[in-house]
Amino acid sequence: MTPSLLPRPWFLQSAATGLSVAVGYGIGAGLAALVRVGGFRPAYSDRLRRTGWWALAVAAVLVIPVFTVLGHHWQQVVRDLMGVPREPAPLYSVVVLLSLVVALFVVQIGRGILVLARWVRRGLLRVLPPLVAGAATVVVVAVVLVLAVSGVVDRGIIGTAAATAELTDKSTAPGVEQPSVPERSGSPASAEAWDSLGREGRTFVAGGPSAERIAQVLGAPAKTPIRVYAGRVSADSVDGVAKRVVAELERTHAFERKVLAVVTTTGRGWINPNVASSFEYINGGDTAIAAMQYSFLPSALSFVADRQPPLDAGKALFTAVRERWSRLPADARPKLVVFGESLGSYGGQGAFRDAPDMLAQVDGALLVGTPNFAQPWRGLTEARDQGSPERLPVVDGGRNIRFASRIQDVHQPATAWSFPRVVYWQHAGDPITWWNRELAYQRPDWLREPLGPDVDPLMRWLPVVTFWQVTMDMVFSADVPNGFGHSFGPDAVWLWRDILASDLPHAVVQRIEDTMNGR
Repeated sequence: MTPSLLPRPWFLQSAATGLSVAVGYGIGAGLAALVRVGGFRPAYSDRLRRTGWWALAVAAVLVIPVFTVLGHHWQQVVRDLMGVPREPAPLYSVVVLLSLVVALFVVQIGRGILVLARWVRRGLLRVLPPLVAGAATVVVVAVVLVLAVSGVVDRGIIGTAAATAELTDKSTAPGVEQPSVPERSGSPASAEAWDSLGREGRTFVAGGPSAERIAQVLGAPAKTPIRVYAGRVSADSVDGVAKRVVAELERTHAFERKVLAVVTTTGRGWINPNVASSFEYINGGDTAIAAMQYSFLPSALSFVADRQPPLDAGKALFTAVRERWSRLPADARPKLVVFGESLGSYGGQGAFRDAPDMLAQVDGALLVGTPNFAQPWRGLTEARDQGSPERLPVVDGGRNIRFASRIQDVHQPATAWSFPRVVYWQHAGDPITWWNRELAYQRPDWLREPLGPDVDPLMRWLPVVTFWQVTMDMVFSADVPNGFGHSFGPDAVWLWRDILASDLPHAVVQRIEDTMNGR
């Protein structure tokens, strides 16, 4: 019930609590089994057993209601911290009952596995010595479980989700209309058919500021931003899709623009409109953004099921674009930058061997909400300068690569900021960035060190519990106000200003952010 990174709805709290209870029970049962195997079998008297059960009952009657009330209070504190509506207290009263249902369900699955193991062992004992039969039982049960889980996940959950997602991809979001300007893929002048772009691709090419709107905000002439995109169905491979993107760049004369951005999308092809539009505003529309779709699966399923496609797509697109870009005269090339969010940040980094390789190939980068397993993010974080916190590392004194939770963080290192400039934008309260399996048994540095300003100061690491809490936090991690969790807003414009060393006055940059915020 203790607080974690984000507010948890009552049903996710029930899941986190139930799973923690089940795992805790499993650990206790496992330790008891080891004690019995070691030959220690305590003979408790009936009186002592009754006393023990009564003590547990009294503890439960006192502790569970108290922590249910405290848990609800802690959740309200987290909600107040983020400015989201409070949750009615009566909803939290069902947490205990639903948690018990979840725990019993998981425990019964565990008991079913034990029954299977005993049945297999009895059969093997007929033909094998006890020691060999025990080892073989572990192997057989493990194989059966892996095959069963793989079948359920691959053919059941993922197969159904993929079919549903493919149907959804053929739809168009409300209010999205086919662009008419030739600077956009999917327009009448484009070789990429409007229907081939996918739902997120259509939203991307139809969105963003016009030249007139940019000029109005900047008070200066502006160009129509170029946005090119190719859908997954446009070719048989990611390399083929990437080639079609390059063809669109050539058609729109994108290599004649001031700045060219290569973007790796999230699972279904989504691009953060705040990051894309702020990039276009800060450069007066003299930009081109190249992106492609590589999957129909939502990011959550790609995160769990198959992390290779984002890497393949990121490498294929960047390689194809840079190869064409490198054939231009050195003094006639646009600046080449990359950006991406979440799986897009992970996939985008897959185009580079390591951080030095990235610095050698780009003129700037904005990598947003990077997952914990991404490289070179993880290597940079682990090798951070001594004394800098895990949630906001300093690398090589901040010479080229800087981490930011708030826009002012990029100015904290005292050293000069050299070019090219790379920014990792990550919130201290983003579960996508901080979730990993080690949370179950190891306290991470970001929970040893002072917590970020957007994290409840009462958050503490607890074995098993924190793992499930942060796991549940990921479900609605983007459904919070900008600046918290996995929600990144128009303040991206300030980061682009610094990455590209824009000479726009402070007042104009503020006007861009206000415009994007609808003010």
